[in-house]
Amino acid sequence: MFKRNVTPTETSSQPVQAVERITSVLGSGVIWHGSINGSGGVRIEGAFEGEIALRGMLVVGETGRVTCPNVRANTVIVAGAVRGNITTQKLEIRASGRVWGDVVTTAFVTEEGAFLRGQIRMEETVELDLEPAPESTPSEAAQAESIAQTSSQIPVPEQVPATDTTQKLMRKKKTDA
Repeated sequence: MFKRNVTPTETSSQPVQAVERITSVLGSGVIWHGSINGSGGVRIEGAFEGEIALRGMLVVGETGRVTCPNVRANTVIVAGAVRGNITTQKLEIRASGRVWGDVVTTAFVTEEGAFLRGQIRMEETVELDLEPAPESTPSEAAQAESIAQTSSQIPVPEQVPATDTTQKLMRKKKTDA
């Protein structure tokens, strides 16, 4: 009665791709000069000028403006404007996206209305030449060290033997489940 009709395409085992998350946002009113590097997902809605070397996803939103000699990231989605070369494993230019620069990628997706002035070179693999991902940032390491010091100062309560009442309650919970 409530069974779902399953088509043969749904039952085939296809690899499930991990969804990349945006962990940082440069808001629409922000103008930033500098560099973005590391790992994680970044969304730019404001103006950015500098260098980008990112292990993860870069999204340039519709209000985003990026000027960078060479953008390097695993995945780049452009709905705003990028002036500079892009080296990525996957590039997606949305209908509102504008790119001025050369592209090196393994996968390219574009929507009708997207703009690209430059050359596209498709490769089987793309080396991003990103720095190895650090185990933790200096602030994370300091935080972990302080947690380790405080946990060694907290007294551990003694093990209290279970009484007959606790054992009965535990048995009752098991039979109820």
